[in-house]
Amino acid sequence: MSRIHILMYHRVGHFPQRMPSHRAQICHLPRFKAQMAMLRYCGYSVVSLDDAAVALRGGKTLPPRPVVLTFDDAYVDFLEQAAPVLQAHGYPATVYAVAGLLGKTSEWVTPEGLVPAPLMSAAQLREVHAMGFTVGSHTVSHPRLAQADTPRIVEELTASKRMLEDVLGAPVNHFCYPYGSHDMRAVEAAAAAGYATGTTCQRAVATPADDLLTLPRKAVSQGNTAFGVLWKLLTKNTARQAALRRPVHA
Repeated sequence: MSRIHILMYHRVGHFPQRMPSHRAQICHLPRFKAQMAMLRYCGYSVVSLDDAAVALRGGKTLPPRPVVLTFDDAYVDFLEQAAPVLQAHGYPATVYAVAGLLGKTSEWVTPEGLVPAPLMSAAQLREVHAMGFTVGSHTVSHPRLAQADTPRIVEELTASKRMLEDVLGAPVNHFCYPYGSHDMRAVEAAAAAGYATGTTCQRAVATPADDLLTLPRKAVSQGNTAFGVLWKLLTKNTARQAALRRPVHA
């Protein structure tokens, strides 16, 4: 049975000072480099989200110990800091972009006491795509979908897909729920919009029993060393609560 670890990152860069909170928002570049090296040293195989989705439905066999790398929000520092490290290892990754805020800043973090950071522009997103990385949707404006009305949920998912496809000139098949906030309305909207996968913030390992539109992920925090990430891969595999699943999922 396929068991696939999906890791969740946000920003990667120079963050030597320990944050008092929201530590899953950042990863210090030296630690990120060590984490990527650890995956190879310990026999993990970094695979694309596309391949993982096919494997979870029995369509292909993955190499040993598969891991998927995801990066929320499409910060500029993915292009400047994370991408060179990933390219050096030959690792694929998925970057989730907020379609209505390309070239702007992560203004949604201000109420949480964080400083907004630059997001990739359309041109930078095309550059990332040309490098071979996958671009997914993270809605139009980064709302908490479970708190939104149904028409807005539908618009956030459908419009963001269309906008990003116009930017890239390529299909956008993957979606990520901002804040991990989702309910069955959001899951059904993702299905209706034509997304192949949807990722959450629920911590567990992905298995064929999961709905592809509510896949779990493991957040990497600022304090995680390479050993800390290895520990997450080895031990943090059982969800704390039941995941949402459509009655019949493809």
